[in-house]
Amino acid sequence: MSVWTSYRLRLKRKQCQIRAFRKRRELTEIANRAGAIKQNDILCFTTIRNECIRLPYFLNYYRDLGVNHFLFVDNGSTDGGSEYLADQPDVSLWSTDASYKNANFGVNWTGWLQRKYAHGHWSLVVDPDEFLVYPFCDTRPLRALTDWLDTSGVRSFGVMLLDMYPKGPMHSLSYAAGQNPFELADWFDSGNYTISKNLKYGNLWIQGGPRARAFFRDDPEKAPALNKIPLVKWSRNYSYVSSTHALLPRGLNLVYDQWGGEKASGCLLHAKFLDTFREKSIEELTRGQHYANSHEYRAYHDGTNEDTDLWCDWSEKYMNWRQLEMLGLMSKGNWA
Repeated sequence: MSVWTSYRLRLKRKQCQIRAFRKRRELTEIANRAGAIKQNDILCFTTIRNECIRLPYFLNYYRDLGVNHFLFVDNGSTDGGSEYLADQPDVSLWSTDASYKNANFGVNWTGWLQRKYAHGHWSLVVDPDEFLVYPFCDTRPLRALTDWLDTSGVRSFGVMLLDMYPKGPMHSLSYAAGQNPFELADWFDSGNYTISKNLKYGNLWIQGGPRARAFFRDDPEKAPALNKIPLVKWSRNYSYVSSTHALLPRGLNLVYDQWGGEKASGCLLHAKFLDTFREKSIEELTRGQHYANSHEYRAYHDGTNEDTDLWCDWSEKYMNWRQLEMLGLMSKGNWA
């Protein structure tokens, strides 16, 4: 990497930090329990809007994994989600009615909270429909993974977003608050993925799966990115630059082995495709607060009806993390 490129990336990181500092003024404190955060606690950061139905299972899932404290930004919810979170003893909550798009799609808000509260902590940034699966997650808590990463001198942990869906029309389902979404959406694409390297940031770029074949079949290059780096041993000098797809400093994006081996990696099981999907797509398309003039939600709206079924003959029924490793979608690397 040239000296000029290195300088430009440092400048970009500084700009991200300044923007997050300015955007802190848009956040109103609702319930701040961050004083209870202990030195080695694992923290989870999430931005939500009208996701109350998902919150009970989301919180319980990550509590069971070993997350110690949750820091939420509520962006104008009207479904009672903010009130629900404010009553949770391990949750700190901020609210804002400001533009999600103008806050770099929420990255500036959570970036400020990470800078203020996450320095020196393992920080997990996920959406309320994303559920982390990592090697040995059925027998080892998240703390075991972060301790091993610390011992190995690894600062970031990469995953692939794995879209989960039901067999049959998704709108025939009836998802209830607190329910495990993967009791309903328990299928995924075992193949149909492309991977390339982003030369600017050094991160991998993965696309494909059911969203590419169902909603972007005519223009697969515009399909959503499936690569994410949600788990990072955070420093106030770090910044996400594009959701959780890429970070600065650039070295944090090297979550893959460059010399022919394998680094440990995981998956985020994505529970988007439930009976709530079409209503949520309409809401987000109307708001127009997402990337590239909400082209992703426009594709969802145009390609979804009451009979939409993402299942196909090559769909695979989800069992556990070992299945995902056998399929090459994640790896335990040298973690034994």
